[in-house]
Amino acid sequence: MLDPKFIRSNAEQVRAGVVAKGEAAAIDEFLQLDEARRQKVTQVEQLKAYRNTVTQEIAKLRKEGGDASGKMEEMKTLGQEVKNLDAEVKTIDEELEHILLRIPNMPDADVPFGPDDTHNVEVNRVGEPRQFGFTPKAHWDIGVDLDILDFERAGKIAGARFALYRGLGARLERALISFMLDLHTHEHGYTEIFPPLVVSNDCMVGTGQFPKFTEDAFKLADKELYLNPTAEVPVTNMHRDEIIDGAKLPLYYTAYCPSFRAEAGAAGRDTRGLIRMHQFNKVELVKFVRPETSEAELDTLLANACKVLDLLHIPYRITQMCTGDLGFTAAKKYDIELWLPSYNRYMEISSCSNFRDFQARRANIKYRRAPGAKAEYVHTLNGSGLAIDRLIAAILENYQQEDGSVVIPELLQPYMRAKVITKQ
Repeated sequence: MLDPKFIRSNAEQVRAGVVAKGEAAAIDEFLQLDEARRQKVTQVEQLKAYRNTVTQEIAKLRKEGGDASGKMEEMKTLGQEVKNLDAEVKTIDEELEHILLRIPNMPDADVPFGPDDTHNVEVNRVGEPRQFGFTPKAHWDIGVDLDILDFERAGKIAGARFALYRGLGARLERALISFMLDLHTHEHGYTEIFPPLVVSNDCMVGTGQFPKFTEDAFKLADKELYLNPTAEVPVTNMHRDEIIDGAKLPLYYTAYCPSFRAEAGAAGRDTRGLIRMHQFNKVELVKFVRPETSEAELDTLLANACKVLDLLHIPYRITQMCTGDLGFTAAKKYDIELWLPSYNRYMEISSCSNFRDFQARRANIKYRRAPGAKAEYVHTLNGSGLAIDRLIAAILENYQQEDGSVVIPELLQPYMRAKVITKQ
C-alpha cells in the first residue's frame, strides 16, 4: 500500500496515478478521514495530557487532606470521553485501511503513458520466428497426436481449463522444472523454496491479490485458506511481519509450485490448449532488496528470466508495460513474450515487476541498514522464471517436425533422456 503521508502530501499525483492505471480509488474520502483522524488524535493527546496534570493535583490534594471528589468526578467523565474518542479513531483507522488497500501502486516516472496494451513499448527482440516448410500445427493438436497431452481425460477429472500430461509430456514438464531451478540456483544465485500450496487471507492481502482479485481465488471450504494463485504469494510472505538484517540483503528466492486461478475475468479467452488454465505450473523468482538497488535488480531479474529462452533458442521479445497495463501492484513492469506459431504472434510468458515498497508496507516487511538503525521497508520484486505450460506449448510448436514428431531442445535432452518426442 502507499504511505498515508505520501498520499496526504501528493494528493494530485496520486489521483493522476490512479487514473493512469485505469483504477478508481476514494482519494477525497481518504483525505477527509485522515484529517478527521489527526484532529481526534490531537484531541485525545490533549485530554490525556490534561488528565495527567489533574491526576497529579488529585494526589497532592489527598496528601494534604483536601477534597478531591470534584476533580475525580471530572476525570471519570474525561476518561469516558477519551475512551469514546479512541473508539472513533479505531473506526476511522479501519475505514482508512479499507481505502488504502484499494489504492493501486504509483507508476514510476519513466513508465510509458497509455490506457491499454496497445501502448506498451517493445524494448528488445531476440531470435527470428521459424519459417516452416510445411503447415505447422497448434500445440493442442501436436500434444494429442503424440499422446503426451490429454485434455479430454483432464476434463473428466476436473472440468474445463485443465490439462493431463502423460509419458514424455509429463517428463517434459518435470525436465523444465529441474532445468530452470538448476539454472536459477546454480548460475543466478537464488535459494530454492518449495512452499505450501495454500495461503492465508493475510498472505493474499500482503502481496496485493486481495481485495482487488478476490473473485479469481479458489477458497477452501469452511477455512480462511486459498489455493496458491502464484508462488509470489507464499514466498513473499515468508518474511511478513519481519525485520530483516540488512547485511543479508539482497535475498533471492526461486520456487516451483502449482498455481490456481479461477480466471473469472477471462471467459472465452484462450479456451484451447495450455495458455490459460485453472491449474498451471511455473518457476517463480522473488527478490527482497534495498530501495536504492531495486531498479538495477529489476534489470537482472529480467535477464535471469530471459536466459531460459536464450538457452532453449525460442524467439521472444521484451515489452515495457504502459500505465494502463501495469497492473494494480507494480510500479514498473516488463513482459517477456515468446513466439507461438499457432497464434502468429508473441504471447506473455513472464511479467517481471518492481513493486518498490508497496507490498512491503502491506505485509510489514522491513530491514535495518545497521544494528540499532531505524527499520525501513524493503523493496520487493518478482517475475516468472518461467511459466512452464506456456513454455511447453512454445517448445511443441517451435520444435515440431513435418512427420509430427518434436525435437527436444538440446539442453533438455539429458533431463528427458531422449532427443525426440514421437508418438508413444
